[in-house]
Formats: sequence, C-alpha cells, structure tokens
Amino acid sequence: MALIILDRDGVINEDSDDYIKSPDEWHAIPGSLQAITKLSQNGYQIVIATNQSGIGRKLFNIETLNAIHMKMKTQLAEFGGVIDAIFFCPHLPKNECSCRKPKPGMYNEISERLRIPLNKVHCVGDKMTDIKAIHSAGGKPVLVRTGKGQSEIDQGLVPTGMPVYANLATFVDETVIVKK
Repeated sequence: MALIILDRDGVINEDSDDYIKSPDEWHAIPGSLQAITKLSQNGYQIVIATNQSGIGRKLFNIETLNAIHMKMKTQLAEFGGVIDAIFFCPHLPKNECSCRKPKPGMYNEISERLRIPLNKVHCVGDKMTDIKAIHSAGGKPVLVRTGKGQSEIDQGLVPTGMPVYANLATFVDETVIVKK
C-alpha cells in the first residue's frame, strides 16, 4: 500500500491565523475531501501530520481537537474517503520538541510506526516548515498554494524546483495513478 502524508490546516481545510479552535471553525478547502477520497479509493494510506500548538496555548483541548477531527472524518466519509491516522504536535514553538515541524520527529515517528521508509512518500504541505520537516525526514515534499503556500512563494521562501500545485485536488489529479 502506498502512503501519502498531508498537513491539515491550509492543505485539507481553510487555515486561520487565529487557529482552528472548534469544529465550527473547520471548513474543508473545496475539492480536498474528494481528493483524499480518490487517494484512499486507489490504495493509498492517508496520514495527517499537523502542528496543533493551540493545545499548548490553551486555546482548545484534546477533546476539542478530537471533535474537529471527527467533523473532518465524517465529512470525508460522505464522499467515501478514509484517513488512516492523524499525528499531531501539541507543543509550543518555545518547547523545542522534536515533533514540531520544521523538525522531522513527527514524520520519523510515522515512518517507524508504519515501517515505511519515506524516500518514496509524497508529503503535502502549505508552509516551508512542512517542507523542511519532510525533507529532513527523507520524504518527497510537495507545496500547495492554498493556506500559507502562496504567501510563502510570494515571499521568495520556496526553493527553485520545489513541486508546487494549486491545491490538494490538483496535486492528486496530476500525479496519482488511479484504478481504471
């Protein structure tokens, strides 16, 4: 089974500078749930790797995070898609943990737990922190313009040659081999 790792905020759902703090604030980016469905229906294992420092900032708790993820999974199920696992870092940047992106700890944990080397795994993010973590873990980084992606491009932060797509749906449509 092939694996694809996705960031959450800015890739699957609309991002917010004020954090996604409740299920009511979680809104899928148009086409993202259908893209995940296409992946899962074509033999891909879908794993999310997401920084969630709102927990460390006491903006929401683990129960609320679980409720946000339940909303995401429920909406995805309406299309027939599945998310196989969600990994998250609840820490503040000042904690300097190994799991908070841009450090590769979360990706390394995914690789270890699933016993899958990341050298052939596409990892989709919307920020250079995602890309740096993916690269350090040996994965194949992909940037989307949704979320903070376009801003990162406009600021000149994205290296030349980085695969960039308009959104998750475009990445899936242009790169994923689907069953006939």
